[in-house]
Amino acid sequence: MTVISKEAVFEALGKVQEPELHQDLVTLRMIRDLVIDNDNVSFTVMLTTPACPLRGRIEKEAREAVEAIGAKKVTVKLDSDVPNDGRMRGLVNAPVRNAIAVASGKGGVGKSTVAVNLAVSLARSGARVGLMDADIYGPNVPTMMGAPFMPNPKNDKLQPAESYGVKMMSMGYLVKPGQPLIWRGPMLNSAIRQFISDVEWGELDYLIIDLPPGTGDAPLSLAQALPLSGVVIVTLPQAVSIEDASRGLEMFKTLNVPILGVIENMSYLSLPDGSRMDVFGQGGGEQMSKHYDVPFLGAIPLNPQVRIGGDKGKPIVISDPTSDAARALQSLAENVAARVSMAALSENNTPTIDVI
Repeated sequence: MTVISKEAVFEALGKVQEPELHQDLVTLRMIRDLVIDNDNVSFTVMLTTPACPLRGRIEKEAREAVEAIGAKKVTVKLDSDVPNDGRMRGLVNAPVRNAIAVASGKGGVGKSTVAVNLAVSLARSGARVGLMDADIYGPNVPTMMGAPFMPNPKNDKLQPAESYGVKMMSMGYLVKPGQPLIWRGPMLNSAIRQFISDVEWGELDYLIIDLPPGTGDAPLSLAQALPLSGVVIVTLPQAVSIEDASRGLEMFKTLNVPILGVIENMSYLSLPDGSRMDVFGQGGGEQMSKHYDVPFLGAIPLNPQVRIGGDKGKPIVISDPTSDAARALQSLAENVAARVSMAALSENNTPTIDVI
């Protein structure tokens, strides 16, 4: 019978790299609950996000590393502890570990669709997620999430609605259906600050913020009121959309908000014969990301079920999770979560995960 020591296990796991953070699991302090029973070994790998896109690879390599030192049975459990980006968010009455804005330079590019499906995908992975509909003039999140009403206030705090495991707040809950908001900048700024400070969000791993299109008062007010982990820029492949999205990206660079990456929506239409039709052009989002030297997070195909799901209040990652668009959106959520974790650990220099 092979006698396996704790030191030998840690030495073996010290050779297993976290693929995105490019450090080993021991250095990152990701190993928890190590138990050795003769030649049986069990432990937990504490990931930096439940939406880790490479969790299967990490589990496989960790198991093989311990088997290589003579363990006959290796039990690897995966858990997660999302790191905090270290930014102070004094207006929020509960910890928000990461705040991610979803923005575009123009309307009609599917920004709200991306924000909704991003939030739901992260929540389905096991993360604690909030969704702030900061598109004050066109609040669509209640409809798209199938949650038209919010709970009554409690203890002088607005209580967020909840759907698909996501907590939500939107101006759509506070005005009559169809009522236009004819507001100038100061009123807009006040509303956004109220969404941050007067809502009982609770502790969140991710707060997703759906911004209105353009480079006006709303994104400026938000960036000043709530320190952001980063922003995701949504564009179509066509040149006009790229021009407008570029203006939005430049605005956030001016505000010193990290650019997490570019998403190309409605990238192509899959035809029954297996070919693709480039309805709005081809490759504009990827070209934009190369031009600005920011990550290209991925492309979302044009799929009628995305629109149908949004109209019915059932996001496509829920209504048709095996569709091409849903798989693309789930992959994007994993990419965004990975980028946020990498940035948080890089800025803080040391991970927030505790030692066993």
